[in-house]
Amino acid sequence: MSITEVIKYEGDNQTFIWKHPSEDFNTGSQLIVHESQEAIFFLNGQALDTFGPGRHELETQNLPLLSNVSKITTGSISPFHSEIYFINLIEQMGIHWGTNSKIQFMEPTYIFPLSLGASGEMALAVKEPRRLLLKLVGTEALLTQDRLIGYFKAFLQARIKTHLAQAVSEQKLSIFELDAHLEELSDSLKNRLLPDFAEYGLSLTQMLVTAIVKPDGDPVYEKFKDLYFRQYADIREAQIKQQVSVIEQETAAQRTVISARAHAEKRQIEGYTYQQERSFDVAEKMAQNEATGEYANMGIGLGVMAGVGGTMGSVMTDALLHATNPNGGSPAASQEQQPAASAKSTLGISKFCSECGYHFTRTEKFCPECGTRRS
Repeated sequence: MSITEVIKYEGDNQTFIWKHPSEDFNTGSQLIVHESQEAIFFLNGQALDTFGPGRHELETQNLPLLSNVSKITTGSISPFHSEIYFINLIEQMGIHWGTNSKIQFMEPTYIFPLSLGASGEMALAVKEPRRLLLKLVGTEALLTQDRLIGYFKAFLQARIKTHLAQAVSEQKLSIFELDAHLEELSDSLKNRLLPDFAEYGLSLTQMLVTAIVKPDGDPVYEKFKDLYFRQYADIREAQIKQQVSVIEQETAAQRTVISARAHAEKRQIEGYTYQQERSFDVAEKMAQNEATGEYANMGIGLGVMAGVGGTMGSVMTDALLHATNPNGGSPAASQEQQPAASAKSTLGISKFCSECGYHFTRTEKFCPECGTRRS
């Protein structure tokens, strides 16, 4: 076999342990170890010396454990049978994991059987290279991410399923709120798995639950899902309606206040009070009433006008009297003159023009307004 003079790592960053293909090295061969790497020297299947980053010359001065096993003459050219393993110490992220079957447990909020799946990513780093090499690699020449996860697949499935079911039940997490608790589930799952990886010299630096696979389409799940969303949707809808009602009432009240202020300012400018304004309204209605001429209505009208003081009250009283008795005088006089007026109407003295409505008060033969002959 050829004698190797330069020994260096030739793997990639998704490899945890890589064994150099050559096994025979000459004393004085150069060993190059990169940053975030460590090299372990084997002789006859026994792990002896460990080398950190830098350039190392393989000779008895740099191989103290080797010198206790085999005596090698310094400067000789005779080779010795040996092996070199490179261990990648960088943190390797983005290692995917996932449950191979659904997790069966009782939903803690609504108490119904549930099946869930989970998946995510993890990050691993080698903390004890010799432990990992001796316990897991053995005589294999390569330990990649996929092979490592393959070794841990069985216990990962068991640990993840059991722990997620326990965490959801103990914390009483609703199935419909699990996505909001992924960080908590990730942290608790990481703490649960740390000892298992540490036993093999690995450090679990990250354990992320990125997705919870829910049983969409399952009739029982869909039923409770609908109840859950209706619960919050109905409450929120009622709250919104209540808020809208309050806003509408406040707006109406504000309009009333603004309108009242405007009327108050108008009355103040025109020089009368609210009570007087109400009296004007009553007087106007009395004047429009066909039965205004009756004594009862007359009494009410005059009584209302008594509440309006000063000149305004006198004017309104006169207007009411004129409306009830256009010929002047008291109501009694109006009653006394009523037969005479009725007689005149009967005699045809008081007529109205059929064309323009002119009121004949004399015995004109033609209407002075439109010229229509009096009928």
